[in-house]
Amino acid sequence: MELIERVLVYLDGSEQSLTASEYAIMLARKTGARLFACYVVNTRALQDLVRSRIFLETEEREYSRDLEADADRYLNHVSRSASSKSVDVTTVKRSGNVHQELLKVVEEEEIDLLVLGELARVRSRRDEFYDESERSMRSARCSVLIVKDPDRVDDLFASGSDDHSG
Repeated sequence: MELIERVLVYLDGSEQSLTASEYAIMLARKTGARLFACYVVNTRALQDLVRSRIFLETEEREYSRDLEADADRYLNHVSRSASSKSVDVTTVKRSGNVHQELLKVVEEEEIDLLVLGELARVRSRRDEFYDESERSMRSARCSVLIVKDPDRVDDLFASGSDDHSG
């Protein structure tokens, strides 16, 4: 049994999650771990917008289609990036509550390591409660890696280097 056999990177479309995906690809390449990439279309947030009358139901459907297209675009981006480094990746697209769906994937795929992009600065306790990455990090049953230093990660990824000496 290896220390890390199954790695999941969570994508949300942010630059931080794309940096995390590059790191996860290089980590999988170095360790031989199986790589998964997950994007969750946040339907809970959409339902909240309809309930609060910010969106009409027709707008919600249109916006939902846009979010689905975003999910496909980001998952395809990670697939191409992984392929460029000769790493296989299994992409997973879910819809629902981000925190809950991400934890389901961790459980279903028996993930050893969850890789997240750097967490946003918390401006209030309310923001902390609604930050899906933070909630997932705190409640995941596996180890969690927070990727920082995007310039270094970009350099590592661009060079294709497995050398982590910096």
